[in-house]
Amino acid sequence: MIVRSLDLPEVKLIEPRIHRDARGFFMETYNAKAYAAAGIDAEFVQDNHSLSVAVGTVRGLHFQAPPHAQGKLVRVVRGRIFDVAVDIRHGSQSFGRWVGAELSAENGHQLWVPAGFAHGFCTLEPETEVVYKVTDYYAPQADFGLAWNDPELAIPWPLPSTGAKLSTRDAKHPRLRDLPAYFGAAD
Repeated sequence: MIVRSLDLPEVKLIEPRIHRDARGFFMETYNAKAYAAAGIDAEFVQDNHSLSVAVGTVRGLHFQAPPHAQGKLVRVVRGRIFDVAVDIRHGSQSFGRWVGAELSAENGHQLWVPAGFAHGFCTLEPETEVVYKVTDYYAPQADFGLAWNDPELAIPWPLPSTGAKLSTRDAKHPRLRDLPAYFGAAD
């Protein structure tokens, strides 16, 4: 596998080796030793799987606050997404900056989003399925979000002309300037 740090070095793009032949493909999607050697020394405790029916579905930007903060290892098993991580660690030199990458079932790429970053994605194909491993269990009392369309973040979501498809909850998240300081730079 190839692991590349993005413009926010804590966020990593993982390109697993995909072995393709006439039957289809095989790839190793997770290996604790290989990931630890690449700087992703995380213990995953839960797997999540989402289906987004429509193109332009935006999920996020989500995070869990301490003491239930989650790192996420995200991949697509059907379809394609524009995946985003935003640094929400107050005091960090990159606070408020974001990175994005295209993940698809075809390219097999994964995104490591560490704790202290809000995460979200926009579907680029219908019937897109996303799976991700997380480093802490779901804790509703620690589950928060950041406005996906915050103009100060200026994320260029690749939306269709019909606009974003959002949950009621995701449409109401606060902007970065109004977000409490859930994470310090050292968290």
